[in-house]
Amino acid sequence: MNKRLVSALLGYLTLFCGAAMFPPLIFAALAQEAGGVWAFLLSMFLCLAATFELERFGGVKGKDNLGVREGIAITVIGWALVSVLGAAPYFASGYLGLLDSLVESVSGFSGTGATVFEDVEILPRSILIWRSLSNWVGGLGIIVIFMAILPQFGRGAMYVMKAESTGPTKERQMPKIRDNAKALFLIYVALTVLCAATYYLCGLTPFTAVNHAMTTIATGGYGIYNGTVEEYGNGWLELAMTIFMIVSSGSFAMYVVAFRRGGHIILDNTEFLIFLSIIGFAAAVITVDLFVEANMDILTALRQASFHVASLASTTGFVATDFDKWPPLSKGFLMMTMFLGGCAGSTAGGLKVARIVLLFKMLKVIVLQKIHPQSVSHVKMNGQAVEDEVVFGAARFFFAIVIMDTIFAFVMMIDGIDLINAVSVSISTMASVGPGFGIEGATSGYSLLPPMSKAFACLFMFMSRLEVFVILALLSPSFWHKSRNW
Repeated sequence: MNKRLVSALLGYLTLFCGAAMFPPLIFAALAQEAGGVWAFLLSMFLCLAATFELERFGGVKGKDNLGVREGIAITVIGWALVSVLGAAPYFASGYLGLLDSLVESVSGFSGTGATVFEDVEILPRSILIWRSLSNWVGGLGIIVIFMAILPQFGRGAMYVMKAESTGPTKERQMPKIRDNAKALFLIYVALTVLCAATYYLCGLTPFTAVNHAMTTIATGGYGIYNGTVEEYGNGWLELAMTIFMIVSSGSFAMYVVAFRRGGHIILDNTEFLIFLSIIGFAAAVITVDLFVEANMDILTALRQASFHVASLASTTGFVATDFDKWPPLSKGFLMMTMFLGGCAGSTAGGLKVARIVLLFKMLKVIVLQKIHPQSVSHVKMNGQAVEDEVVFGAARFFFAIVIMDTIFAFVMMIDGIDLINAVSVSISTMASVGPGFGIEGATSGYSLLPPMSKAFACLFMFMSRLEVFVILALLSPSFWHKSRNW
């Protein structure tokens, strides 16, 4: 592995992290937040110090090129560095301890959106905008945004893109990786601006509109009030949020192609249509259940059901009411939607609809082969045969997620949390949802977790965002051995 090249590019990334702290610093200066100004100046200094040390060891030469190992190392170590540096403003401002600062930072960048702040309403605007900005940067991907802005990755950039991209397939829409990253970034920015303008028209102030737009499009879910959306009591805002959460659950690569070839690309996308069908069915069932069992009027039930299904299915985690008090059937359907995670290539976490579809189709093919041993059957998606490696990859990821869920639940039970709460927190963490049921609650976060559980939550949020295997690859001893097989 070319450690010199990896170190150099990581130095650029830490510099980028420091630059991202400039907008909160401006907010702190304008609001005359002495503590906020000091916190962000110190954090930016730490970023510069990290950049200096990395650049002192590293360097880029003309013939350098990235390989698989370099791509994995830059992605995993880059995310870890940015998460640690991103925790500095919380700690330096005095609002959180060291562990809680790291949890908040990882939760923000990973798009989980579960906070350790017991009262976010006491936070200054500089900290609030940093939380939302961390959601936004982590949503599309730290490395993808970095690649869109800076061209240093060269021909091996596809290895970095593959390591950070989510979903069973890693398709690109343009010949050059940087052009691909730039197109994704422009769509991301355009949707964020449109979302912020819509929220403003729904009655939010410019500051709250921008904050919520960033966390909506990133499907992160950080809010500026303890009850998030519940504080507004605005039906039009909830409708707008429902639409943008669903839009953000679609593949951004699909939007790039649709922009170039026409809107029919979206209507022809099997995964997105299945996603819409699932959330439509779940919302209908919950609406009827709330109408019958909770005595809600039908329009309120429909609004609440649609909003929360979109919120949890997209892994955004916005809350408009305490759904933990809903009837058991409604809560059951909400928990099932947590596993969806939107479409491959979206900002949503979770399993992804494409993987679920592939798993069911794989089961169908296996059954057909048992009945007709001589037949040749293929799993198809969007009318095309899917490679076996992609199908088996979906099965491997599902197995890994189940194992990780189980391990995290056991860790929390060892730490004194009961089975139901441990399972609920584990599912919402691995799905990058944030809110859940029980101890975590619809409007709660990680503040009630014991220290050991918080530390493991950081690890599992990190693994969930990077989809497990790249981190396991980095931790493998063979990764660091000199080999020509990479």
